[in-house]
Amino acid sequence: MSATTSETQVIACSSCGTKNRVPLEKVEAGLEPVCGNCKQPLSVSSASSAQAHPLTFTDDNFCDLVEQSELPVLVDMWAEWCGPCRTIAPAIEQLATELAGRVVVGKMNIDENPATPSRFGVRSIPTLLVFKDGMEVDRLIGLMPKQTILDRLKLVS
Repeated sequence: MSATTSETQVIACSSCGTKNRVPLEKVEAGLEPVCGNCKQPLSVSSASSAQAHPLTFTDDNFCDLVEQSELPVLVDMWAEWCGPCRTIAPAIEQLATELAGRVVVGKMNIDENPATPSRFGVRSIPTLLVFKDGMEVDRLIGLMPKQTILDRLKLVS
């Protein structure tokens, strides 16, 4: 085993949510990484790769995927019936693609998962929670432009 350490990129699997460390040298060599848990191909952030999508957070997986994440996490609290939530959804999709490997982006349907929004005192939607090192560090409430969200994320990443 080599004494030198190579840079890695942490990629959350879009299928199962498992966080995978992927050596950048292998990606640059053209190898396609797969999830260590479910063996599905991982989406690597690059100009030619636009396959990253927001993860689906639930009351059951929130601790593992958000509070134990080594990367900053953006959580979109939303509901099907919420017009502003549907309006902001494309920006959340774009951020997931643009920030893949640097920020974990995911969505939580508050109607299907009431415990976590209650725990964090979410009173209106859309609400975007930003986590770093397992702690909430920022909160954005209401409809806002993608650039505003990106600017706030830059402060924690």
